[in-house]
Amino acid sequence: MATKAETSAVRVAPFIESGEAFRRLGGIESPAARERYDVVVIGGGQAGLSVGYYLRKRGLRFVILDASERVGDSWRKRWDSLRLFSPAKLDGLVGMKFPAPPNYFPTKDEMGDYLEAYAAKFELPIRSGTRVDRLFQRDGAFVVKAGEVEIEAKQVVIAMSNYQSHRLPAFARELRSDIVQMHSCDYRNPSQLRDGSVLIVGVGNSGAEIAKELSRTHQIWMSGRSTGETPFRPDSFVGRAVLVRLLMRGVFHHVLSVKTPMGRKARPKMLHMAAPLIRVKGKDLAAAGVKQVARVTGVRDGLPVLEDGQALDVGNVIWCTGFHPAFSWIELPVFDDRGDADHDAGVVTGVPGLYFVGLHFLYAMSSGMIHGVGRDAKRIVDAIAARAPSGALRAVAR
Repeated sequence: MATKAETSAVRVAPFIESGEAFRRLGGIESPAARERYDVVVIGGGQAGLSVGYYLRKRGLRFVILDASERVGDSWRKRWDSLRLFSPAKLDGLVGMKFPAPPNYFPTKDEMGDYLEAYAAKFELPIRSGTRVDRLFQRDGAFVVKAGEVEIEAKQVVIAMSNYQSHRLPAFARELRSDIVQMHSCDYRNPSQLRDGSVLIVGVGNSGAEIAKELSRTHQIWMSGRSTGETPFRPDSFVGRAVLVRLLMRGVFHHVLSVKTPMGRKARPKMLHMAAPLIRVKGKDLAAAGVKQVARVTGVRDGLPVLEDGQALDVGNVIWCTGFHPAFSWIELPVFDDRGDADHDAGVVTGVPGLYFVGLHFLYAMSSGMIHGVGRDAKRIVDAIAARAPSGALRAVAR
């Protein structure tokens, strides 16, 4: 664990149990080094950093565990040309504005660097390069196991999005070996592809953005059913001046929430559907020569086959087919029959002391967005503080 801890942006000294030093000196070392905190936060993206900000304000002893080697890497590892869909005025976390003109749309690297600067500014105790293997309970405490280290905590926040492990159809492995195929999470730029046409499977925002970029150098086929599109462009005058704020801060943040009849009705459907197209529209794709085709249903003679029976002879396939939450390491009864986390706006009532932040529609449609995660983080930390022993809370001025 020492090697991983040394790579952290902020080092946290481990808690050594009484008698542990004596056992080590005597050559009797327990199989797992143990540490203890009031709260463990799993995930060091915008959700985890927001939770960390409020935990620091409350003075609780906590650590943030993140699998990435560097804060912000989850953004840096996306495709090269990606820009955020929201302007800088909506891209700052609590306590620190995004350092750019209000109507500027940041690049993915700029967002990654901002998160790294945020963690440094508030001196958040992040342990990078630490992948959690298990979360379970023992003797009334939560145990987070990461490699050879066990971290015990009274309360745990899982600060992660639904998008952890890419989803591929089982028949993808049946494609011809000379067809270059990858998931959208592995796409960086056109140089990764071979000559020939490209089939993009999935018509959400990632698929649309990648299709438009590749249309300059390749013939593009785009497969799937439309998810709809917003009635404006976020970078237009109207979009910048009114509609982005109205949609994201108004509709997504307040109207579509678990506290409104409209939000409660919409939530079950929105949990399992792609978002409408925001920046690239259907007419943009048509103008770029992108050909819309039916859904891909299988493989024949090594080629992708569409719902209408047509086989496409393509040189490349990019799967924009979504993600799994990948929460199999959580060994607690927190999931419903569909595999979704069972919680009340982030509070897991069936397992007291366990919380989620960062999930899609956790509390509102904005919960998985940068401008919405701070509200959820504050509410969850308030719940944590209410459960914490009075002696554990210390006011910290920031």
